[in-house]
Amino acid sequence: MRWIRRLVLAVLFTGLLAGSVASLYVLRSLPTMDGQLTLTGLRHPVDVRRDEGDVTHVVGSDPRDVWMALGYVHAQERTWQLDFNRRVMRGRLSEVLGPATLETDILMRTLGIRQAAQAQYDRLPEEARAALQAYSAGVNAFHADRRQALSPEFLLLGIDPAQEARAGTYWDPVDSVGWSLMMALDLGGNWGNEIARLSALQVLDTDRLWELFPPYPGEKRAASADLAGLYRSLDIYAPATDRPSASHQTPPGGWLAQAGQDVREWAAELGNIEGKGSNNWVVGAERSVSGKPLLANDPHLGLSAPAIWYFARLKAPTVDGIEGMDVIGATLPGTPFVVLGRTDGVAWGFTNTGPDVQDVFIEAIDPADSSRYRIPSPDAEPRWQGFDTREEVIRVKGQADVVHTVRHTRHGPVISDVPGRTRSLIDTRRYALALRWTALDADSGNVLATLRSNRAQSVEALTEAFREFHAPMQNALMADRSGRITFKAIGKVPVRHPDNDIRGVAPSPGWDPRYDWQGWLPFDQTPEDDGRRGWIATANQRVHGPDYPHFLTQDWAPPYRQERIEALLEASPKHDLLSFQRLHGDLMSHATVRLLPFLRRTKSDHPLGRQALHALEDFDGQMRVDSAAALIYSVWIDELTRGVIGQRLGRERFEGLYGKRLFRSAIEGILERDDSDWCGDAGCGPASSDALHRALVRLEREQGSDVSAWRWGKAHPAISVHRPLSNVKALAPWFEVRTDTGGDPFTVNVGQYHLDKVDAPYANRHAASLRAVYDLADPERSVFIYQTGQSGNVFSPRYRDMARTWADVGYRSLKLSPDLWISQLKLRP
Repeated sequence: MRWIRRLVLAVLFTGLLAGSVASLYVLRSLPTMDGQLTLTGLRHPVDVRRDEGDVTHVVGSDPRDVWMALGYVHAQERTWQLDFNRRVMRGRLSEVLGPATLETDILMRTLGIRQAAQAQYDRLPEEARAALQAYSAGVNAFHADRRQALSPEFLLLGIDPAQEARAGTYWDPVDSVGWSLMMALDLGGNWGNEIARLSALQVLDTDRLWELFPPYPGEKRAASADLAGLYRSLDIYAPATDRPSASHQTPPGGWLAQAGQDVREWAAELGNIEGKGSNNWVVGAERSVSGKPLLANDPHLGLSAPAIWYFARLKAPTVDGIEGMDVIGATLPGTPFVVLGRTDGVAWGFTNTGPDVQDVFIEAIDPADSSRYRIPSPDAEPRWQGFDTREEVIRVKGQADVVHTVRHTRHGPVISDVPGRTRSLIDTRRYALALRWTALDADSGNVLATLRSNRAQSVEALTEAFREFHAPMQNALMADRSGRITFKAIGKVPVRHPDNDIRGVAPSPGWDPRYDWQGWLPFDQTPEDDGRRGWIATANQRVHGPDYPHFLTQDWAPPYRQERIEALLEASPKHDLLSFQRLHGDLMSHATVRLLPFLRRTKSDHPLGRQALHALEDFDGQMRVDSAAALIYSVWIDELTRGVIGQRLGRERFEGLYGKRLFRSAIEGILERDDSDWCGDAGCGPASSDALHRALVRLEREQGSDVSAWRWGKAHPAISVHRPLSNVKALAPWFEVRTDTGGDPFTVNVGQYHLDKVDAPYANRHAASLRAVYDLADPERSVFIYQTGQSGNVFSPRYRDMARTWADVGYRSLKLSPDLWISQLKLRP
């Protein structure tokens, strides 16, 4: 018994010791938020205070100190997010995650994100470089003299940035420019659509292609070329016997391979603009209860934990010729500015314009010398030019270094050298695919535009600041305290030759000069609106009228959200915060209403068919969290798309294109034409019945046999994924944030799902990354929310404390002068 007691005591002591150590680590990993800290490199003291909404106020007597302090705060709160983002854009994920992320690293090195960022940084004026240098110094200072334990991601992956930080090379100013480029890559690309069309044309003729990718409502086909005939004549496709693997499956391995899977899937979808949208709207003084403008914004981005945004206020006077600022709103960890927000005089919000600023060029390889590609010639005789090349050495955890040769043509980097679907699609012995993209140009002024926007006090000043903005093109909605409201599309758009009969819809022959860009659309000629109707709204729809003389794109989002916002703005003579909140939360899907008649008349021999069709009788298209009908409809339309389009394209090709791309406009046309060419000789009725049967089989398996208990929200939780630990099943419940939500891809309160995610195909993965409403009668009444919390540390109670409020469409205050401070920290030199 004595030995048993000793053993029990030893176990208890060991457990208490382990618990004490763990508790101490958790406490040490949380940021110091009160008291004083020394920050080497500061010129003067800076106050860092958090208000009752958990907005961080960074106030100093020199703008450089404020930018440095923000870098320090971002490192305190979002240190893993910064580290991960840095590795993504530098192409250095494989150093810590192994071969699972090698393709992503190869892609980033091929695009030359780091090289482009360096070229853009070198051309910045001194005031912009000073801001980036100060911010970088703050990030490095956090790690160089670290008083805070690293968050658990660093411990799990065995990373310590201290040595690089002490050398000043951990985060540098070019990284901040690079992160602006990464945002452009995520939001401003359509090369994926070009590759999707190229893939589909292997089995479709040109007319069928335009049924699969219909023009925007009311528009003609953007391209007049017979694309299928062009690619057949070029013999561009890889022979079936020689076609390499698409290489989009997870490499074998343990938890590191699991961790890298989400990153691989994210990288594989770059260049696909579908679903990457937002809403913003503004009412002028005559349509506002307060007598001054009200402006709302909810940018739709991939949901992540921590969130992509960090809310802060930055305040400093003008010093040494560097103009000061007093601005509050959403900052991007990695950059020292407020990207979306307000000053005391003006507020602004963005949605994605989505112009075609990426063209894929087919480069013909010299049959006699594979180091050369074809260029334009004044006669019929081909001319050849050598590829520019550079070698990239990529370190891979647990394996030998990988040497990747990047090829570059006069148009841009060769993306068909990156393993994956693009390389597997074409005959790489005869052709290469190169990317021309505005964001890689050295003259990008994004950093300068954002810096100057933080100082604006009027719509005029803000518009002038945005003149420097480059990529991705944004629909900037602005309002000021004088009562002025305006919309301006800001960013760089290429002008194409009048004889260009492809216009960026699909890959173009790189040796034909008529497909080369001819210059840039002047800023004064981009779409704009001065608000004469009393309100302005954008939701990624076509932002110009049919008489607009310039081509921007044909890949606009369907106008469902825009039409719903317009209808609700017109429904009330005057608006206030409450009516804007209702609009933010609106769950009406007119895309669903459009196709409901086809589902209601579908016949079903499934045992639950009668109950399911009964549930649809009173369904009005409101995609509520507790709706069984919303769930039945969503699974039916998914199964119908798989059955109709999937059988036509073939399983492998369809699965390579489907998921984040829904083909909803195609299905609308097919059903409304009762198109036997797609549905089969019997028409679309049998195809719809088969789809409903498969849907009910799935739903009975997943939610039981009581149709009345089925819930859309159960299948449609908002999942804010943690990269890279959401893909590690044992860790995902700790690191990701989930809340049940309503909505679908076409509701104002958007809920975009990714149907290629086998584990949760209807989960809400792309939604309002923040919501904000700015009241220009009294800007201190402005409000915001986003879907996680300010902290990026999973152990912090502030990691997910906004989630429920966000799901319920509630808000927090966004004040320059708050009523209460919850913490006060002073940073001293």
